[in-house]
Amino acid sequence: MINFQYENPAKIIFGKGVIAKVGEEAKRYGAVKVLLVAGGGSIKRNGVYAQVVESLGKAGIDYCELWGIQPNPLLDKVEEGARICRSQGINFVLAVGGGSVIDTAKAIGVAASNEGNVWDYYMGIRSTIDHCLPIGVVLTIPAAGSETSYASVITNSDGNFKRGIHDNIIIPKFAIMDPQTTYSLSQYQMVCGLSDILAHLMERYFTNVEGTELTDRMIEAVCVTVINNALKALKNPTDYDTRAEIMLAATFAHNNSLDCGRIGDWGSHNVEHELSGSYNIAHGAGLSIIFPAWMKYVWKTNPARFVNFGKNVWGITSDTNDTEICVEQTIHRLEDWYKQLGLPTRLSDIGIDDSQFETMANRALKNRESGIGQFVKLKKDDIISIFKLAL
Repeated sequence: MINFQYENPAKIIFGKGVIAKVGEEAKRYGAVKVLLVAGGGSIKRNGVYAQVVESLGKAGIDYCELWGIQPNPLLDKVEEGARICRSQGINFVLAVGGGSVIDTAKAIGVAASNEGNVWDYYMGIRSTIDHCLPIGVVLTIPAAGSETSYASVITNSDGNFKRGIHDNIIIPKFAIMDPQTTYSLSQYQMVCGLSDILAHLMERYFTNVEGTELTDRMIEAVCVTVINNALKALKNPTDYDTRAEIMLAATFAHNNSLDCGRIGDWGSHNVEHELSGSYNIAHGAGLSIIFPAWMKYVWKTNPARFVNFGKNVWGITSDTNDTEICVEQTIHRLEDWYKQLGLPTRLSDIGIDDSQFETMANRALKNRESGIGQFVKLKKDDIISIFKLAL
């Protein structure tokens, strides 16, 4: 186990009817005028918006609105939101939605509070974020875990770069989480979210650091919880306890508590960002394609870790001592789970060919000349090989 320092100040307010608390919580952090950041309008249809604005009104908080945040959120919207913050005297940003909305709100908080081009932070040209407007969250999609994470991922349509920043200064002050808000999600939104949750756990699980038994067991437990509740959530979308398990799993999968004492990989995420940045596919759908291909490519680096994952998460009970067979069964179980959810497991499933492999590999390594990932450091040829395995 390596040395670590863990801090996560995000306050989680979880359960039925808790959206009514958003006004009083924002007021605790000095909110006078809020920028409400949202997606395409589903929060108006499912009643979440009405609950939020009623609560803000009761707390005497004024607000402006920024709509139209899409999956794979764009830098253009971040810049628009920052302009609103500056011109309207906004002193608090409230994200009402899922990961894309939250990531945008975080980026707006940074862009509105610091001089210069916010994209420089995402490309690694600038590293220290000195200021950020306080962020609050009303979560409606369990997936990205951005509601309590120190990360934000944004896409720049100029070049299709999809990159992230990581800094404790952007961790939201609070996350209001009512599992009932997930009842209205489409099946596709839900399964993509499930894929993202499991990927966040696997990125952390596949480490070369020794002596991580406690966090290994914790990650395995959350993985099993996600797997066990996935199909139940699809069969009965209004089963509160099932939706609650998934919503909480998404948060713990990405609040960095499971990073303690270990180094995660994140190669698969960075490879997938090239797919969703180039083709605008759902992040979860890209991960269900890339992760099995990555596993096939790297497993021989540390076979024991894949065997443990197969036995402790997927229940592989083969009597054989053949490690390769055990790993093959593990990857097969993962792919079969994706298929049961209706997710793609091959690029050909969604009509993507090999024409952009080299372009995507080159872009993934822009300002990352040493490679991407930690379990195995991926260079250009490695990334292209993973894409080929995913065809």
